[in-house]
Amino acid sequence: MTIKVGEKLPQATFMRFTADGPAPITSDEVFKGKTVALFALPGAFTPTCSAKHLPGFKQKAQEIRGKGVDVIACVSVNDAFVMRAWAEDQAVGDDIVMLADGGGEFARAVGLELDASRFGMGQRSQRYSMIVDDGVVKELNVEEGGEFRVSSADYLLAQL
Repeated sequence: MTIKVGEKLPQATFMRFTADGPAPITSDEVFKGKTVALFALPGAFTPTCSAKHLPGFKQKAQEIRGKGVDVIACVSVNDAFVMRAWAEDQAVGDDIVMLADGGGEFARAVGLELDASRFGMGQRSQRYSMIVDDGVVKELNVEEGGEFRVSSADYLLAQL
């Protein structure tokens, strides 16, 4: 069942790359008491994700924060090492928190998993964005049929 606007995000543990290496970070640490712009994508280093999705949030980070967002977070079904390498490649810096959902547990828990096996990618996350206030989904934008429109930084910015 896909999560809906008004529902609380499920408890989850992501991995994040730190100066000491990969470290767990809980959903409470990411979302509790904060307004978060969360976007998810099928995979690091994939064409749309690298050319449009992540760069859009990087380019609009200050505008998004200027609308009251405390944290911008990107989640993907990749490991923390890949997320770190992708963040470095994309010059993300401190603008976006990169969350690894290595086994896809969060994608499944919110009902937004994607079977990308036909592309050789296995189980992944659908492409979406959401605005989360203190762990509760306020806006949810899920792409349909491989599009890239409603999960973009510009679309989310217009919702703030």
